[in-house]
Amino acid sequence: MKKINIVTGVIGSDCHAVGNKIIEKVFSEAGFNVINLGVMVSQDEFIDAAIESNAKAILVSSLYGQGELDCEGLRSKCVERGIENIILYIGGNLVVGKHDFKEVEEKFKKMGFNRVFSPDV
Repeated sequence: MKKINIVTGVIGSDCHAVGNKIIEKVFSEAGFNVINLGVMVSQDEFIDAAIESNAKAILVSSLYGQGELDCEGLRSKCVERGIENIILYIGGNLVVGKHDFKEVEEKFKKMGFNRVFSPDV
């Protein structure tokens, strides 16, 4: 059976690499073909890799609190580039300060993410 391609990476100026490597290992062991872009990845790099690999999902990590800024417009860019149906996941410490996770989750879903994971995951 052909493996499903997924793209992972840490967006923006975030250089937190450990969680990203764990995600790569877990998904690889689960049978996925993981295209790990590493840290400090731009929106366009995520989209380019998804298109080139025919990925079914993009998994974005952000731990430095600037995820909201770094991810604004990602879904729109996916639509513009012809991958409007790609599944977008995001997880980490997505905003600065203490916030109710339900509010953060709702904010990112409105931005076009299919699933939003808290820093506790």
